[in-house]
Amino acid sequence: MPVSAGTLRTHLDYTAWATGRLLESAAQLSPAELSRDFQTADGGVLGTLVHVFAADRIWLGRIQGAPRATFIDPEDRELTVLQREWPALHERWKAWAAQFTDESAQAQVAYRDLKGNPYSSPLWQIVLHVVNHGAHHRGQVSGFLRAMGHTPPPLDLILYYRTLK
Repeated sequence: MPVSAGTLRTHLDYTAWATGRLLESAAQLSPAELSRDFQTADGGVLGTLVHVFAADRIWLGRIQGAPRATFIDPEDRELTVLQREWPALHERWKAWAAQFTDESAQAQVAYRDLKGNPYSSPLWQIVLHVVNHGAHHRGQVSGFLRAMGHTPPPLDLILYYRTLK
């Protein structure tokens, strides 16, 4: 089930759009709300955002042949760092994807996870994984916002598609 290069670029753009909207909402939270622990794998709003940022960064490094040795750096755990670094990371993703063709999206990428286990996946699967991973965790953060009495921004893919018209 290969996906076209244009579709992959659109979904990377969607990821940047949705993440930007959620970062704007997170910026409205108090420090206590940002760090509130919801007993999930990544804790709460900030921890989950940090996790997604780190995953976005690590996957780009893998597909560019520049793997990182660490997943999360201590400085990543600051909202101001995410607000500064994440948009720049999305721009690097977009610049990288600009050279995509439908054929190059089929290329196999060999990489290792942080434990050193080797894997190989088609590029299109990695891109869709990154997009889906982000959507999953943005949904969690939206739930955390609601649990604290805030209304999360609409992040639906169909809403993003409507902005393209």
